[in-house]
Amino acid sequence: MIRINWDGLCAVAILMLPNIAFALRGRAGFQNLWHNRAVELLEQIGRFGCFLFMFLELPALCPGFWFAGGRAAYRIAGGALLLLYCAVWIVLWRRDCLFRAAALSALPSALFLCCGVLTRNLLLSAAALIFAPCHILLSVKNAARKQSEQSSHA
Repeated sequence: MIRINWDGLCAVAILMLPNIAFALRGRAGFQNLWHNRAVELLEQIGRFGCFLFMFLELPALCPGFWFAGGRAAYRIAGGALLLLYCAVWIVLWRRDCLFRAAALSALPSALFLCCGVLTRNLLLSAAALIFAPCHILLSVKNAARKQSEQSSHA
């Protein structure tokens, strides 16, 4: 029987809030300037796997926390990573820079991996291991290309 992890569902919702706000602000939005089909496909597989397995748990593949204080560690670590993620969005809302791209890709990657490991959620951990390097690589490469294009037009 599938279990719902309500903490994980809340984390995904909080993670999506700044992204929805960014999409609604009407600017050109995200522009993919660095194209690598394999990395893009793996990132999407990892992304949807992370979103799904953050809150859907198969008991056979998610036996629970490693230690007695695991739930507290999960909530504290997850909360801290989400807080940092939202803080970076707020502070760097109008700045397109390499640091923002790296931080906004590394923080959710760390969140998914941390939550997967702490809950021993094998599917979430596997999805995070696919998502993290691909998402960070795409974000950093796109930010670098954008900076390069802006420098050449200046």
